[in-house]
Amino acid sequence: MSSATKSLLAFFFCCAAPLVAATAELRVCADPNNLPYSNQQQQGFENELAQLVARDLGVSLSYFWFPQRHKFFRNTLLAGACDVVMEVPTGIDVASTTVPYYRSIYVFVSRRDRGLHIRSFDDPQLKSLRIGVHVTGENDDRVPSTTALLKRGLVGNLEGYDIFGKLSEQNPAGDIVRAVADKTIDVAVVWGPLGGYFANRSSAPLEATPVCPSPLDQQIPLSFDISMGVRRGNDALRDKLNSFIARHRSDIRHLLDSYSVPLVSAQGGQCQK
Repeated sequence: MSSATKSLLAFFFCCAAPLVAATAELRVCADPNNLPYSNQQQQGFENELAQLVARDLGVSLSYFWFPQRHKFFRNTLLAGACDVVMEVPTGIDVASTTVPYYRSIYVFVSRRDRGLHIRSFDDPQLKSLRIGVHVTGENDDRVPSTTALLKRGLVGNLEGYDIFGKLSEQNPAGDIVRAVADKTIDVAVVWGPLGGYFANRSSAPLEATPVCPSPLDQQIPLSFDISMGVRRGNDALRDKLNSFIARHRSDIRHLLDSYSVPLVSAQGGQCQK
């Protein structure tokens, strides 16, 4: 739902819940205030994807709302409060994950009128810019993009933005992009779905450009496969979701495009959509 690896989903199961077929209901755990992924008004792409899944399976859809931060899985999927989380990193150890339904990458977000066009952490312009990065507030809250910037000696250029923000704040993950729009910072390095969504909905003209990894970044994961997650042992539901993904890839692609999610391939096509 957002920073990558452990941080993206710092944003990221015990007892098995009844299968969907038995309950005629798809129970989804989601964050009530986390666009572009989900909110209680069901305006995120996870909400739309859940609707597509429920319709395809011929079941009703219900939600258990819980902020997607520390202990999210322990209090939701592991506790039996739901059947599925719509977005988890593929292979995450707290869930049984489906095949990936998209892959995204970190992006640079900047104002179009600046003409920066930054595509790599090796761009010399970064040495003189204020660079926004997301932090999670956990013991080790360094997201992969921040690690890449620190390897270049840019610690003095970084300004941290809490990806979780305050519970009372609307869409706190978008603060970093708003800071680019109002010129508080020059550029932000943001997980793709967040960067693309907020940049394309900003009143100021912004651009979100996928990061092109360099040889220095070979050990730093900057793009990630994303799946749906169910409790371990719920193979029946996982298999149904895999079948759904296989049959609806074009619909899923169209949905993600409508939310400005930058998509990349797993074969090194990180710099192209």
